[in-house]
Amino acid sequence: MKSIKTFVAVAALSTFSFGSFAQSVSATASTLDRAEAQIAAQAAEQGASYKITSAQFNNRVHMTAELTK
Repeated sequence: MKSIKTFVAVAALSTFSFGSFAQSVSATASTLDRAEAQIAAQAAEQGASYKITSAQFNNRVHMTAELTK
């Protein structure tokens, strides 16, 4: 019985920590530099670092990044 309670506690804590660890953000601009500047500003506002996960160009740039604290 004790091992079941331990397993449930560990499972609950692990899902909690993953939920608060990373956040996805996006930006749209006319150039890659401006889109990255928007991502960087969002990261700085939240006190996080960022990693660009995708960038698409079709008349405008759409960039997605993952913020990590």
